[in-house]
This record gives sequence, structure tokens and C-alpha cells, in this order.
Amino acid sequence: MKKAYDGIYNRFLKRVVGLVIALPFFVIAIPIYIIIGAAILIEDGLPVFYRPLRGGYKNKPFRIFKFRTMVKNADKIGGGTTAMHDPRITKVGAVLRKTKLDETANLINILLGTMSFIGPRPELLKYTEQYEGDEKEILEVRPGVTDFSSIEFINLDEIVGEGNADEMYEKYVLKRKNELRIKYAESVGFGTDCKIFFKTIGKVFRKAFGFVFKKEHR
Repeated sequence: MKKAYDGIYNRFLKRVVGLVIALPFFVIAIPIYIIIGAAILIEDGLPVFYRPLRGGYKNKPFRIFKFRTMVKNADKIGGGTTAMHDPRITKVGAVLRKTKLDETANLINILLGTMSFIGPRPELLKYTEQYEGDEKEILEVRPGVTDFSSIEFINLDEIVGEGNADEMYEKYVLKRKNELRIKYAESVGFGTDCKIFFKTIGKVFRKAFGFVFKKEHR
């Protein structure tokens, strides 16, 4: 039986829609990018972007664009999952993470075609290389800025706590995330994307509001 990810929307239209929307958003975001880049530069110097390898569409690795929120060489100091109150996070980085502004740089990936607005958050290669069975369906859709798992785990740092974040992630989060990623791959469509988009906007605004005005988890 034909899967949703085999449809024309996922294979062709999704890329066109993403490009048409991302281009004007990118132009509008340039002044914000300059401000964010300057703040990172002043606090911790170059580089401004964090560009690690992630598992991509059709299992092709790619480099994701994110504004750097941690100290230089953070991946060599600690694990791939960020713990709550992780000491590697810079002051500017804490603000960017809580407001999700660090992920706005994903617009560059959308323009390049390595990501979409909606789709499974790109995962570390050490995890995507272990996909088996239905998990391989995750790689049949382009990674995205948000999906079902992004909404459920928007406060991931709080979930993994302050201990061994990688261990907690692998033990309590990864399996559930993959289930939600599979759910997206098997239901990908314009309606699904619109639903996830508006739910994400609501979640992000509530998270940012709590951080800025209620001083939550500072």
C-alpha cells in the first residue's frame, strides 16, 4: 500500500512551498540575524553558527545551521544532548534557546533544500545509523524545524535533567521521539503540516513568554 511519504506533496510540493515561504522570511530575518550574530560575537567570538552533521533526507548527512548557543568546542566537552542548566550554554545562548531564536537559522537549510519547515528534527548520525524497521521511514521525509516530537519535547532540557543527559535521552526520550517521527512520515500532508505549524507557534510563544516575563528556568 502506498505510504503518505510516497505522495506528490512530500516528494515535490513540500519543497516548493518551503522555498516560496522561506525566501521572504529570510530577507525579513536578516536584521535579526545581524543582531543575534553580533551578540554571540561580543560574548564568545566566532563562529556565530553551529554546524554539526545530522542525518538527512534519504539518509544523506548534511550540516545544519543553528546560531551557536554554547561555548566553542562544546561537543568535545560534553555529550550531544543538552542538560538542564548545562554549563556549556552561554548567556546569549540561554536566551536564544528559550525563545527558539537559535533555530531560526534553519531557514538557510530550507533554502538549500536540506530541511523543511515541518518534518522530524534532524538527529545525530549515531542514532540515524541505528534506525531499523519502521524507523527507516523517518528518512523518507526531509528533516524539519518542527514536528510532533518537537511539540511534545519542547522542554527537552527539563526532561533529561541535570545529570547524564545523553543517557536520559537514550533511555526515556529517543524511542518516543522516533515513534512520533514515524507518525509524521506516515501522515505527511499539507493538512498535517498546517496543524503542526500552528501548534508549534502556540508552544513557542508560551515558552518565550514564560522565560521573558515570568522568568521561568533562568
